[in-house]
Amino acid sequence: MLIVVTGAAGLVGGLLRPRLARPGRTLRLVDVAPIDDLSDGEQFVQASVTDLDAMERVCTGADLLVHLGGHSSERPWQQILETNIQGGYVVLEAAHRTGVPRVLLGSSLHATGYVRADEAAAEPVLQPCPDTYYGVGKVTLEALGSLYADRCGLIVVSARICTVGETIGTGGRTLSTWVSPGDLARLVEATAILDKPGHHLVWAVSDNTRGWFSLAAGRAIGFHPEDDAEHHIGPGTDQTHDPHAVLAGAFVDDDHPLGGTW
Repeated sequence: MLIVVTGAAGLVGGLLRPRLARPGRTLRLVDVAPIDDLSDGEQFVQASVTDLDAMERVCTGADLLVHLGGHSSERPWQQILETNIQGGYVVLEAAHRTGVPRVLLGSSLHATGYVRADEAAAEPVLQPCPDTYYGVGKVTLEALGSLYADRCGLIVVSARICTVGETIGTGGRTLSTWVSPGDLARLVEATAILDKPGHHLVWAVSDNTRGWFSLAAGRAIGFHPEDDAEHHIGPGTDQTHDPHAVLAGAFVDDDHPLGGTW
C-alpha cells in the first residue's frame, strides 16, 4: 500500500509517521520543508500542494492521500486563499486525475469554532461556523471534498482535527478536545480500508470522558478512538472550563486577531 501524506513535516505528520509504518507499506511524504530523518518505507518529495503537476506525480499509484498541507493556523486572507484553499483544490484534482480511490482531508475544529461547547454534541455533524480565515479555509476544504466525492466518485473523509498532542498539556478545554496521535492513526487506518462511497465528515477526537463531540459519524466509517484525556490528568492540570464558551476558546480573543499570524 502506498500512502501519500502532504504537510508531512508538520506536527500531525510527524506524529503519524511512526504510527503508520507497516511492512509492505510505503509512506510518500510531501512538504515544502525538508525531511531528513527518513525511515525504512518512507520516501520524501519536496513540493508545494499548490503545484498541480507535482501533486499528480506524487499521487500516481497511491492507495490513499492524507492531506495535511497548508498553513496550520490563522494567516492573512491572501495566504489562506493561495495555500489552503487553492492547495485543497489542487490535491483533490490531482487525486482525481491519477485515480487515487481514497482521500483523508485534515479539516479542523476551527471550521465550527463559534459553536458553544454545551451545544456541540447536539448534532453528529455540526454546520460550519468558522472562527477565523483559517476556519473558512477548512470549511471550503470540506466543501471541495464533498464535491469531488459526489462528482468524481472519490471516497473522501473530512476530519475535523481537534487538539493534537502526545499529552494534554495544561488541560482545561483540552480535556474535552484532545486527540491522541494513536487515535489519529486509527482514523487513517479506517480511511485506508473504507469502501463506503461519498463524503464523510467526522470529528478527529479521542473518546474523552468530558468530550463535547458526537463520535457517531466516525464510528460509522470504522473509526473507534481508544484514548481518553482523563487518563493524563496530573496535579497541575487545569480542570475548569466554561461550558458556555465557544469551541475555539481563546482563539477568538483580542490576542488572536482575524487575519493575524499566530
